[in-house]
Amino acid sequence: MDTSAVEPPVRLINWKLAADAAARLGSAGPKLNTADREDVVADLRRHADASVAHVHRITGLEAARDLRDSQVLIVDRASWARANTHSFEALLDPALRRLGEKKGSRLSEPTVALSGVLTGAEMGAVLAFLSSKVLGQYDPFSGLLRPAASGGGRLMLVAPNIVEVERELGVEPADFRLWVCLHEQTHRVQFAAAPWLRDHLRDQISRLAEGLVETTDGLGERLMDVAREALGTRDAAGEERTSRSGDGRRQEGSPGLLAVLKDPGDQAVLSHLTAVMSLLEGHANVVMDAVDASIVPTVRTIRQRFNRRGENRSALEKWVRRLLGLDAKMRQYADGQKFVQRVVDRVGMERFNVIWERPEHLPTERELHHPDEWIGRMGLAPAPAR
Repeated sequence: MDTSAVEPPVRLINWKLAADAAARLGSAGPKLNTADREDVVADLRRHADASVAHVHRITGLEAARDLRDSQVLIVDRASWARANTHSFEALLDPALRRLGEKKGSRLSEPTVALSGVLTGAEMGAVLAFLSSKVLGQYDPFSGLLRPAASGGGRLMLVAPNIVEVERELGVEPADFRLWVCLHEQTHRVQFAAAPWLRDHLRDQISRLAEGLVETTDGLGERLMDVAREALGTRDAAGEERTSRSGDGRRQEGSPGLLAVLKDPGDQAVLSHLTAVMSLLEGHANVVMDAVDASIVPTVRTIRQRFNRRGENRSALEKWVRRLLGLDAKMRQYADGQKFVQRVVDRVGMERFNVIWERPEHLPTERELHHPDEWIGRMGLAPAPAR
């Protein structure tokens, strides 16, 4: 009997070790008694529900009218890290299966085992760091390991981090929680408005990962770079937005990936993923900035204090952020916000929403920095003056 078609993927990443290491290395966050924890969970659920109507009003996307495509989960840090290891595994499974088909016989069992331990431990350390920073995340890939699951993903709100930051900033908890939920629910709406987007992103990520399988040594490390590029630092409101200097033409993908990718096709895929992730974050930031004191009474104070958080980082945290490329990510997302705001200012939100209709409407990385070129390609006329 030929079993090659069902050969399991090469275990270059020990996913269980990654999840366990993240839980072991990370801290639990602020201490809350049982009653306070229950209050925080209930309050976050209320704000998550309330924010949907605001996203609908601001974006005009009908997908926001009745969201039933995905779960809303209130999680702790270890649960967030474990959930991400599951999504990483689902994303990278096609590339690892391809590796098993092509090179499995040339990879010794000790080599695979060692790679799995080292890469799993490294991923665990990365997730432990990120798990203390992320306020929330919409994960569209959560159902990929469960074939019977619905097409939707899951929205995770990391309760201890939200509590920690609202205390650190000294802001009104109810306002801050609604502000965070507005951003996160915008991501949920994006994928509901563009039901093709999850599979499109998965295909692009698989292509990038498979290209690395073909072209590079150190496969475990490189495949983890792909996972981080696609999901690991896409943490929405969890970090402050950073202004960009210069003319906006610089390409800033994952430094590890840019150094390895030689094939023009693979470089094009990375450029496309960079543009799409920047678009998603930029659009969510524009929605957040559209709220006023009638929705979040202390929104001005929240914005000011949140955007100043980076000034108080320790030297160690700044070094880790540079190592993981998080600051470059924030600059990319600021580029995405400028793109969305420019387009909306010129043609209005209703015309902007054609971006969610099909993959061909997504901006290129060049168009991200030259939004008028995207407007021209879409044939969008400026919005009438009011």
